[in-house]
Amino acid sequence: MYGPSDHTFAVVAYGESPYLEECIQSLLSQDVQSRIIIATSTSNSHILHIAEKYEIPLFINEGRPGIGHDWNCAVGYCDTDLVTIAHQDDVYLPAYTRAVLSAMNNSELPLIAFTDYGELRDSKPVDVSRLLRIKRILLSSLKNKRHAASILVRRRILSFGSPICCPSVTYCRPNLPDPLFFEDMRCNLDWETWERFSRLPGEFIYLPELLMRHRIHEGSETTASIKNDTRSREDLTMFEMFWPKAIAKLVARVYSTSMDSNQL
Repeated sequence: MYGPSDHTFAVVAYGESPYLEECIQSLLSQDVQSRIIIATSTSNSHILHIAEKYEIPLFINEGRPGIGHDWNCAVGYCDTDLVTIAHQDDVYLPAYTRAVLSAMNNSELPLIAFTDYGELRDSKPVDVSRLLRIKRILLSSLKNKRHAASILVRRRILSFGSPICCPSVTYCRPNLPDPLFFEDMRCNLDWETWERFSRLPGEFIYLPELLMRHRIHEGSETTASIKNDTRSREDLTMFEMFWPKAIAKLVARVYSTSMDSNQL
């Protein structure tokens, strides 16, 4: 049975985010308190001050910075079986840890557990939108526990896009490969990770409760990737993992229109 001491929030900090402290505060406000660390490739006084203020262990990454590298480093600093990679701009609702621990304990072979989510736009909650509705529809089949372990169902869901919100995911490390992430993608490394995990025996545990909020803002990696077309190139690469090239191009073209809602 997993308890709070078996779980770590690994906060990946970069630059001088004005939202980092709000993220930390949301983790400290969990109904069930687990461990928290901060990992960064851009050590600075802002991050150091917050780590000292809240007495949170701070780890400095070595090697060439990059999203995949930074995420793998953050996971590597954790000595718990369960890890949530918390993005510095996002916030977690108080019941997140308790709900995820319960879900993990009710699974015979958990791979990942992830939750429904809302957005923060101009610091205001947005819990209903076209994109969020589509993602909830795609994930609805995973509410059935039998489907959580179905490779066919998981791959069919992922073949239409990536409805899993990356910062909502908790990883069960003993049942997953190491390292968790490949480092060749900038935007879709999470989708690529779900694609690999979808082939493994075990369960994708979906909690349909809204338990965290992902911030959309001009400085986010998602917004930047959409603007410089990184997302569109990597989207096509991903769709070609599920479809013949001609169909993949068509699906990618339709999918790209939904990304408009990730811009302000």
